[in-house]
Amino acid sequence: MELEFDVKVSSSELYDYLLYHTYTGFSGMLGTMVGVFLIIAFVSTRYFIYLIAGVVLIAYMPCSLFLKAKQQALNNPAFQEPLHYKMTDEGISVSQGESEETQSWESCVKAVSTARSIILYTSRTTASIFPKRDLVDKKEALIQMISTHMPPKKVKIRF
Repeated sequence: MELEFDVKVSSSELYDYLLYHTYTGFSGMLGTMVGVFLIIAFVSTRYFIYLIAGVVLIAYMPCSLFLKAKQQALNNPAFQEPLHYKMTDEGISVSQGESEETQSWESCVKAVSTARSIILYTSRTTASIFPKRDLVDKKEALIQMISTHMPPKKVKIRF
């Protein structure tokens, strides 16, 4: 079984990935909970500093991630040109220009989906982002390829 396709990750898909990665992690959830707690504290005490701190905590992360996604999309060469993926039974190969990297399926950590993308984590902090708009007719084949080569507990992809 073999699957080949090209993707171009834009700042909106990168932002989608950063939001998912942050808010499914401990620090993202903790920051939001503390922000909500501060707003609740404002409601009960009427100290405006609690309201300001709560709103800043809740709004800071999405805003900073948006700016980070825009900056990375503009400055990182990996996001300037399309990436070519080739998936086989042996692993995943990604190339751009003259450079090529290959990774085995066993080293993949997890696969998830968001509203905009299918994300294949290749480590705890790095991932391949497959924008759904680029996959078109290859989306089901990609999901099948991932599901075939990764344990079910590592695959959390919704259609």
